[in-house]
Amino acid sequence: MRNIWTKPWIGLFLFMVGTSVQGQTGRFQQAVDYQMEVSMDVETNRYSGTQVLKYTNNSPDTLFRVFYHLYYNAFQPGSMMDVRSRTIADPDRRVGDRISKLKPDEIGYLHAKTLKMNGKPLNYQMVETILEVDLEDPILPNSTATFEMEFEGQVPLQIRRSGRDSEEGVRYSLSQWYPKMANHDEQGWHANPYVGREFYGIWGDFDVKITIDKSYVIGGTGYLQNPNEIGHGYEDAGVKVPTPKGSNLTWHFKAPKVHDFMWAADPKYKHDKVQMSNGITVHHFYIPGEKTTESWEKLKEYTPKAIEFLSTNFGQYPYKQFSVVQGGDGGMEYAMSTLVTGERSLQSLVGVMVHELAHSWFHGVLASNESLYPWMDEGFTSYATNLAMSSIFQKSNQPQRGSYMGYYRLVKSGLEEPMSTHSDHYHTNSAYSSAAYAKGAVFLAQLGYVIGEEARNKGMLRYWNTWQFRHPNVNDLIRVMEKESGLELDWYKEYFVYSTKTIDYGVKEVKANGENTEIVLERIGLMPMPIDLVITYKDGSQESVYMPLVIMRGLKNEEEGQPKRVFTDAWPWTNLTKSIVITRPISDVKAVEIDPTGRMADIVTENNKVEF
Repeated sequence: MRNIWTKPWIGLFLFMVGTSVQGQTGRFQQAVDYQMEVSMDVETNRYSGTQVLKYTNNSPDTLFRVFYHLYYNAFQPGSMMDVRSRTIADPDRRVGDRISKLKPDEIGYLHAKTLKMNGKPLNYQMVETILEVDLEDPILPNSTATFEMEFEGQVPLQIRRSGRDSEEGVRYSLSQWYPKMANHDEQGWHANPYVGREFYGIWGDFDVKITIDKSYVIGGTGYLQNPNEIGHGYEDAGVKVPTPKGSNLTWHFKAPKVHDFMWAADPKYKHDKVQMSNGITVHHFYIPGEKTTESWEKLKEYTPKAIEFLSTNFGQYPYKQFSVVQGGDGGMEYAMSTLVTGERSLQSLVGVMVHELAHSWFHGVLASNESLYPWMDEGFTSYATNLAMSSIFQKSNQPQRGSYMGYYRLVKSGLEEPMSTHSDHYHTNSAYSSAAYAKGAVFLAQLGYVIGEEARNKGMLRYWNTWQFRHPNVNDLIRVMEKESGLELDWYKEYFVYSTKTIDYGVKEVKANGENTEIVLERIGLMPMPIDLVITYKDGSQESVYMPLVIMRGLKNEEEGQPKRVFTDAWPWTNLTKSIVITRPISDVKAVEIDPTGRMADIVTENNKVEF
């Protein structure tokens, strides 16, 4: 007998499933609110803490499991980071085999002691640097769950970014020190093990109390809530700091709308503050000495200048403080702060400060998934750093030259992998770093050649205004640049990001054509590009011929400071050669050159110019 309820029920079910699946393709941001109290024992280098985490599921997914990062567990013999470092062809010299040699009191660890959700104990399993948690009750879409955890950790000997007792004598560089909820986005969970690369987090509010020996000075993320109790250069002018009872002080920080929290501590830190006219306070923490004091005193002039430059060109810095802290193993970016090694020349110190500060834009606020798109952070940061250094420290006519040279070396090495490679899965460290830093910077510099400098620059500000605090991906960036320029740019992304095909154009022939001059160009490389061809005449005048790709579906605007265009002729990418005729005799021609600006990343420039 026919069941009259079957078909309507199935129809309703399919409608609901279809709606849910469709919803999963949308964009959303999960939210976190951390309250943590941690107590550090400076004798044993161990700490214990409590964490209350309010986690808001803004996704259309019902979550049956969650994952925490426990980064310090990577600093143990036999860990994935240890094995990877000992087996990769070109290990990071800062790591090498050092993890494998750590003693029990030198290793790092981070363990959950207890964990509850909404008051109910949870089952969980620690798998090295990931805590896998099965939920008693699922977290429904558009709902908030409260997790309560007790945890304990041991600070590893300084190996990579974080740790204790660095080569420069800094006691604690406490980054990645707490159980951190992994991010869940439109692609699902990102519970990547820590093998030494990048970080991806959830924006939220942090309320952190740190209890430590009273002789220690702390600098890092967040706004100190009790400066007049702490002193150490934080207190208001004219306020007498009371003598603390006992041997410890508790520092209370709050950090709004950040996706990480770093702190560093040392009893020898000198703390300097610079108040900018726009209300931003710049903090510097360093250990005074022959190798630091002179450069760090001068650094106070450059950090505010860099904030102003980057805010003008890439979007206003959104926080009211930034801290430059001596520590770590080189330079590393964190929310509202950075760790940098301090025993540097002034130029080196300014350079690493500017680079890590520039991460505040691309890692901190735009925050593309660094594991999937490291070049959208490291490369764009390198690009911004090069411009900022040229503006505030030492003027350069070719600020991006170093990035281009790094990319060319990568191509010649034969080790290049597509920039779409997951950062953990590059075959070599050199291929990763050259792609992420150098080629990523070239991506933006060369984009100025493709769509014009003005459109690219306006596009970067539009990118900031559109995608801040939203984790953009490469498609989001391309769409912004398409809207700003009016050109189609999918081809640029597909060739330069998803392949290792290279650019090589040449001037094949210049010959008389009656009373005119015929110029034949050829595409030798596998990546097509629009061409700016400049003709220089013997009387010193110049003209340009613009050959956009047909697939761009438009023209870039004429650029200020470039020779006047005499005509434009589109070049189908399928055609390997292109012939043009200019209405002047060959006897007038002094030189013909492809892209004299050098913005196109042509790997063989010797064939770009013919002179008479």
